[in-house]
Amino acid sequence: MAYKITEDCISCGACESECPNQAISEGSSIFVINPDRCTECVGASGSPKCAEVCPVDAPKPDPAHSETKEALLAKYKKLHL
Repeated sequence: MAYKITEDCISCGACESECPNQAISEGSSIFVINPDRCTECVGASGSPKCAEVCPVDAPKPDPAHSETKEALLAKYKKLHL
């Protein structure tokens, strides 16, 4: 499942550079995650990097974009071929 950034975001930008898929960008008031590019870092890391570096724990799993690990890995491979 893709991650989303909650309203707890303080717009520090720590997550943006950590994303291996360039799925995170600055929105109008908080950073946002493009679910079409988010793979929860499957294929690049053992855990979601955005959640690891966020000082306020704003990135959370997005139940609206549920995907299997296999689907996330396939998406990662498609983005990096």
